[in-house]
Amino acid sequence: MRSLRRVLSGVRRYVRELTDESAYDRYVAHVRREHPDARVPSRRDFERMRTDRQEQDPRQGFRCC
Repeated sequence: MRSLRRVLSGVRRYVRELTDESAYDRYVAHVRREHPDARVPSRRDFERMRTDRQEQDPRQGFRCC
């Protein structure tokens, strides 16, 4: 049972990294570590900032719609 949980946990972690679902978690860790006095934006605000940045810089990826 433990090995199944470990495998499923690894698959979940892999999929989160592959789809960049973990980007917010990494960002929050970065803000708390590098800027402890700064306000951590909500997930919604983070996604808006990320989308705006991607649309302004074509090197960040293609967005069709």
